[in-house]
Amino acid sequence: MSETMTHMKREIAEIPAATARLLETGNDAFKAAAAALAAADPRLIVTIARGSSDHAASYLKYACELTTGIPVASIGPSIASIYGMDLKLERAGAISISQSGKSPDIIAMLESAKRSGAVAVAITNTPVSPLADAADHVIDICAGEEKSVAATKTFVTSAVAGLAVLAHLHKDAALLEAVAALPQALEAALSCDWSDLIAALEGTNSLYVVGRGPGAAIASEAALKFKETSGLHAEAYSAAEVLHGPAAIVQKGFPVLALCANDTARASILETCGKLADQGGRVFVTDAEPGSGIALPVARTRHPLTDPIALVVSFYGFIEALARHRGFNPDTPPHLRKETSTL
Repeated sequence: MSETMTHMKREIAEIPAATARLLETGNDAFKAAAAALAAADPRLIVTIARGSSDHAASYLKYACELTTGIPVASIGPSIASIYGMDLKLERAGAISISQSGKSPDIIAMLESAKRSGAVAVAITNTPVSPLADAADHVIDICAGEEKSVAATKTFVTSAVAGLAVLAHLHKDAALLEAVAALPQALEAALSCDWSDLIAALEGTNSLYVVGRGPGAAIASEAALKFKETSGLHAEAYSAAEVLHGPAAIVQKGFPVLALCANDTARASILETCGKLADQGGRVFVTDAEPGSGIALPVARTRHPLTDPIALVVSFYGFIEALARHRGFNPDTPPHLRKETSTL
C-alpha cells in the first residue's frame, strides 16, 4: 500500500492532543472515582475488558499493584454473561474498559460486580452508553471519533485515565506530575523512528514481543497489532516467561521486539535479550544501551509507570507504517469490525 494518510495514521498523530484534552476535562471524574475507591478501602480490584481494552486493563493491574499494593485480577466477562454467576466482590473495586460501552458481556459483568457490592467504574469513549448506565462512576476518555478498526488513541487515553485515578487514589504527587506531562512526552514518542525493524521483518511471518511488568501489557497490545494490521503471527511474553519454553524456537534471524521501560525490570529484560541474541535471535530493544540487542529510539517520560505509554505510541507509528509496507490497509483488517459485541 502506497504512502497515504490512513485513519490509523491520523489517529495516532492525535494521541498527544487527545491525552491533553482528557487531562484538562477529566480531573473531577478521576478524583471522584478515586475517592469512591478509597472510601471502600478495597482488598481487591477487578478489571473487565476485552481486546485492546483488556491490555490497557493489564497495564493498570501492574500500575495499581506497584503503587497501592492492592491486588488486581482480570475477570472473564462470561462468568456473568454466559454462566450467570455473581462473584463475591464486597469491598472490591471493579474497573471496566470499553470504547463503545455496548458489549453485552462487559455490561453484564459490571452489573454483576455492582450487585455484589463492588464500586463500579466505567472507562469509555461513549459516556452515554449501557456500560455507563451500569457504573457508579464514569470516566469519559474524550478521544473523539476513532474510525480505524485498530484502536490506538482510545487505548492510550484509557490507560492514562486509569493511571490518573490510581495516582489520585494513592495521592502520588510524582505520578500525578508525570501524567500531567504526558502530552509533551507523547509528541516526542511520535518522532521515534523504528524503520530498522521494518527491514528486519522482511521474509518472516512470526516474531516475539517481550516486556516485563507494565511493559508486558504493552507487549500484548503490540502482538495483537502485528496480527490485526500486518498479517504477522506475534506472541507476547514476559521477559521471564519466554525463557520457560518459548525461547527454544529462537534461532538465527528470529525477530524479537523487547519493550524496555526505564524501571527496575530493565536489567532482567536486557539479560533475557542477551540470551535470545546469543541463540541467534535478532533482538530489537527500546533502550539506548541494548547490550547484545539493536537499539530502537525511545522518548523517556518522568516516571517508570508512564514510560510504557510512550513506548506504545512509538510502536503505533511503526506498526501503521509496517502494515502499509506489507500491502495492508490498517484501517480495515480482514474479518474484523470496529465494534465487536460478544456475549
